[in-house]
Amino acid sequence: MTATLPEKKPDRPPVPTSADSPERWTQLALLALIELLAMALWFSASAAAGSLKTAWSLSGTAQAWLTISVQLGFVAGALASALLNLSERIAAPRLLAICALLGALANGAIPLCISDDLGRTNGGFVFLIALRMITGVMLAGVYPTGMKLLATWFTRGRGLAIGVMVGALTVGSASPHLLTALVGGSARWQPVMLAASASALVAAAIAWAFVRTGPNLPAATRFEWSYFARMWTEPAIRRANFGYLGHMFELYAMWTWVPQVLRESYLAAGSTAASAALAGFIVVASGGIGCVIAGLTADRSGRALTTIVSLAISGGCALLAGWLVPHPVWLTLVCLVWGLSVVADSAQFSAAVSELCDPKFVGTALTVQTCVGFLLTTLTIQAMPLVRQWLSTAEGTDTAAGWGWAFAILALGPAFGIYHMARLRQMPEARKMAGGNR
Repeated sequence: MTATLPEKKPDRPPVPTSADSPERWTQLALLALIELLAMALWFSASAAAGSLKTAWSLSGTAQAWLTISVQLGFVAGALASALLNLSERIAAPRLLAICALLGALANGAIPLCISDDLGRTNGGFVFLIALRMITGVMLAGVYPTGMKLLATWFTRGRGLAIGVMVGALTVGSASPHLLTALVGGSARWQPVMLAASASALVAAAIAWAFVRTGPNLPAATRFEWSYFARMWTEPAIRRANFGYLGHMFELYAMWTWVPQVLRESYLAAGSTAASAALAGFIVVASGGIGCVIAGLTADRSGRALTTIVSLAISGGCALLAGWLVPHPVWLTLVCLVWGLSVVADSAQFSAAVSELCDPKFVGTALTVQTCVGFLLTTLTIQAMPLVRQWLSTAEGTDTAAGWGWAFAILALGPAFGIYHMARLRQMPEARKMAGGNR
């Protein structure tokens, strides 16, 4: 049981303005900019994986841990924040700034404290993973806190606002690949990670100086363990969560490995590492456009329908992409469509659960959904290089066969998600979503 904590007055009192104040758009722009800048930390090591692989002699499994460690840290941070009610103890703008700052320091410590010689040792790699995990813990105080602040400013038009925020997160997650391209895709991984930390430091400064809590501050809530199991017994919520899990089964594995596959494809075709990194950035960042489009259409066409369409497109791309490794142009085009669709529906699953569950337990429901989803991503991220290696060996030396089957397995997630969202769309409870639009 979680103790009830006394409410603490925020450092900055909620702004006494109407919910339709033009200031909400200014605050949305600031929050989106902060997410974009801070989320550079997430894939800062993964974007430099090609250079790290050479410098530290990393296996595919070790490369997977560059991202898995952040996922695990994020889950731990999200749970700790919920259990300790940090958002009630610390004013949200302050919490956002502090977490961005600490995440920047943990990430920056990697290039500053770990040399290539140390990195090639077991102890050095463990130190790297520990710092990446701490980075993930801090990011759990950036993204969810930013979404909470957004909710204090938007009661109407929230679908578009959430789409903008998730779009900013997507572009921010892609930005390390752009940094890699700007340094020429060189063998030096340190500048990429340092630049990502500098980006997060700017985010922390903006949050501290300019972000404010809006007029729609919700009542204090606490994590309810009793609802953890109960939410899985309610059919509509269970199906929305299963749709989300199908989505997460694919998303972070795609974001982790598609840039690496593009690098392999481009280098094999005689192109440069910088071109491959730029292609990786464009592919992942394109999801930002998809998020805004989905945010605009979900409230009109329905959340279930929007997620079904997105899952169908991304699942189809998963079936095709790996087989196109020998053809970098076609691979890039398919991956671009994949990038647009793979994250477009992300915010809609959270919105669906928030609309379907008891309002008293929204915070608990979203925390559980997020933690279970991110834990699932660690399995698929880890599985990809193992499946690729096993199937490439089975097929001889055909790299395309290995990646073809590995990526095709990711399509199981969208298929699972489509089934459950289609069933949810037929349920009477679906009328609670998006103002009655299924």
